[in-house]
Amino acid sequence: MNEPSLTIATYQKPKQGNFYCGDSYIYNETENNFICAMADGLGSGELAKEASKAVMDVIKQNPDDTIPSLVGKCNKVLMDKRGVVLGILRIDKLEGTYAYSSIGNIGIVIVDASGKKSRNIPLPGFLAGYPKDLRVKRGTLERGMRFLVFSDGVDERKVTKLFYRAKTVQDLVDEYDSEFGQSRSDDTTLVVMEYN
Repeated sequence: MNEPSLTIATYQKPKQGNFYCGDSYIYNETENNFICAMADGLGSGELAKEASKAVMDVIKQNPDDTIPSLVGKCNKVLMDKRGVVLGILRIDKLEGTYAYSSIGNIGIVIVDASGKKSRNIPLPGFLAGYPKDLRVKRGTLERGMRFLVFSDGVDERKVTKLFYRAKTVQDLVDEYDSEFGQSRSDDTTLVVMEYN
């Protein structure tokens, strides 16, 4: 196996007072692609976790699918479950491109090698077993580019402030935990990636 294309750091904690975190995430690299996805089950607790995990299982089983194809398959598995909000980042290593999309309040921020930040505007609503419009944004991959994917327990302004002083993706996650990890009014999940 070759060296991984991305350096990755993650942070996840349930809402204060809860045992189950309703957020689920995966990242997976194949020979041609890399995918990171995050889902937040509606509400909190065990049923929220069940819905978000079901969606991650679908994405794990279809690592080379396009984003629209994945969203369609995720929708099917939610027929008898709680809904989820969902964000997907997909890197095509052969084409040297990335694509991302989100439905509901999963944040995706891209910072290019020069430090210029762009973020997704998520589509409103959630996935719950019926067809959903999708907006997929695309860009060209650059060495040193960083990607942040996070649930609504993460305050984007706070994580962005830390972003510019953190030397590595692990530093960013560690600083986020020490500064903001104690006051969690929601399930909190943060995945930070740097393209090597």
